[in-house]
Amino acid sequence: MDGEEPWLSSDEVAKLWPIRKDWLSGAAHRADVRVRRSGGASRGTWGAEPTFYHFHPEDVRRAAPAIAEGHVDIPSVWRTDTPDGRRREFWGTLSARVAGTLVLALLVFAIILLLGTVVFLLTVE
Repeated sequence: MDGEEPWLSSDEVAKLWPIRKDWLSGAAHRADVRVRRSGGASRGTWGAEPTFYHFHPEDVRRAAPAIAEGHVDIPSVWRTDTPDGRRREFWGTLSARVAGTLVLALLVFAIILLLGTVVFLLTVE
C-alpha cells in the first residue's frame, strides 16, 4: 500500500471524462474501471445515506481516451459533449432551481402569513 496512488473522487473523474456526474459510476462499469462505493446504507423511512464513489486512477486514465473518442458504448444523455446530454443537464438544473425557488417562496409566504396572524391576534381586543 506504500506506493499506491489514492483513488479518484467523482469530482476528479468528472474533470477527466466528458460524462455527467450522475452517470460516472455507470460509465465506469461500461469501461471496466474499478470503483469503490461507500455510503448508501438504508435509513428506513428516511431514505438512504449519500453514496460516494472512488475510481481506480490507472483505470480512469486508461479509459479516458476510449470514452472521449466514443469507443465505449455510453448513452448520449449521459455525456457532456453531446446535444442530448447538454439539454438533459440544462433542464435538470433548471427544474431543480425552479423547485428550490418555489419552496423558498412558499416558506417566506408561510412566515409572513404566520406573522400577520400573530399581529392580527395581538391587536384585536
